[in-house]
Amino acid sequence: MFQSFSTTGIGSLPHSDPLEACRVIFDSVDIPFWPQLPHRSFLEFMVPQYSEGFPFIKIQGENIHAEKANEQAAASFYEAIDRREGFPISKEYAAGLYAFIDILNEKKQKLKTVKGQITGPLTYTLSLTDNQKKPLYFDEEMRELALELLKGKVYWQIETLRPYAEEVLIFIDEPILSALGTSTYIGVDTAEALRLLSELVNHIKTSGATAGIHCCGKADWPLILSSGIDVFSFDAYFYWDTLSLYPEEIKAFLDKGGFIAWGVVPTSDIIRGVTLQGLREQLERGLSSLVKIGIPGDRLEKQLLLTPSCGTGSLEINDALRVFSLLKDLKNSYVKT
Repeated sequence: MFQSFSTTGIGSLPHSDPLEACRVIFDSVDIPFWPQLPHRSFLEFMVPQYSEGFPFIKIQGENIHAEKANEQAAASFYEAIDRREGFPISKEYAAGLYAFIDILNEKKQKLKTVKGQITGPLTYTLSLTDNQKKPLYFDEEMRELALELLKGKVYWQIETLRPYAEEVLIFIDEPILSALGTSTYIGVDTAEALRLLSELVNHIKTSGATAGIHCCGKADWPLILSSGIDVFSFDAYFYWDTLSLYPEEIKAFLDKGGFIAWGVVPTSDIIRGVTLQGLREQLERGLSSLVKIGIPGDRLEKQLLLTPSCGTGSLEINDALRVFSLLKDLKNSYVKT
């Protein structure tokens, strides 16, 4: 699937210029990904970015909320679902994707892997609210329609990226998973959460791509690992010690050929004081914690990717550049080129 210690990113960068963001990516990582650019436009935030063409939401300035669609718009959306052609993402909503494709066209050579990303169904439906501030998730019909929207967006993305690489990797970005079980989301059923994740994962895989889930906080790892993913991506800088709590689930995931993406390079302003040696020590702590529960170290290294702990979109540009520079140095400290 991947060479061990291959590097990639989560999604967002702090740049406003899409070409500049893409240059950073192609210069820094082994698995290039298209950049999300929230500083360029509100439409590139993780919920608006995948809402284009969804008639049940309204975007006004920097506000997005759910509302009833008119019958004609709703009917057109249902017809589009039935056609199974996917839902396009325009340049207005993803300038980084189009700049990324322009660069791939210039290369005139297929890459081994390229990566895209999609906001997860839980984060999407729990973040979007109606006029009464009720999350979309708690409306059963809207929850299903949102899932179909995301399936369509990811299918279109896979088809768009497929000509440029032997393999397309898609990360489902689910930051809200770290908040499930808290009082805010007490009404979210675990079985339903798993169903939503599993359906999107399965859709990615049946569309011919490789599926991963990224969560930047501490979450229900067994839930994520049982969703059928190929890649499990987590914040290994702050939560390196949490995987060893679930030895059977981690072993089963690795037995199926799954990769763990260790997000060991932090994406907050503490990056300014982080050293390469410190990152190596943090990664080694995480790996050692799994060796202690019976997982062979050579297997962990064979099925290992390296990433930042989360997107870099909230950082200053110089800090984001340091994240990717350290990521590259960390990989090279293990794999001599």
